Amino acid sequence: MTNYPVGDYLIRIKNAARAGRREVVVKNSRFVESVGKALVKTKILESVAVSEGVLTSRLAYHKKAPTLLDLKLVSKPGLRIYMGLDELSTRKRRNASRLLLSTPEGILNSDEARKKGVGGEVIAEVW
Repeated sequence: MTNYPVGDYLIRIKNAARAGRREVVVKNSRFVESVGKALVKTKILESVAVSEGVLTSRLAYHKKAPTLLDLKLVSKPGLRIYMGLDELSTRKRRNASRLLLSTPEGILNSDEARKKGVGGEVIAEVW
């Protein structure tokens, strides 16, 4: 059991990409599942499937290399980081990274959050 299931899930995805593995299997929760679906939209993951309380995520690959280059957790249980719409708009894009945000509209990446005009808790930065 872990204190921060989303952080554990994201780090498992990062480690699997670095090790060249194709799948990550974790215990399912609605929040972890919605983060997985957001990663499918950003083409980091190929698919997310749920069966019997287990979430199976397949990593996306392009020319035998994972599409996930790097991942950094931003919010942690002891220190939550929030960004409003104005901060997202003025944030400089470096290395084509995207932020994963927990918003009132659900889990969105920074581009979708800007389009919908919402801010929220920054979960992770994904390259």
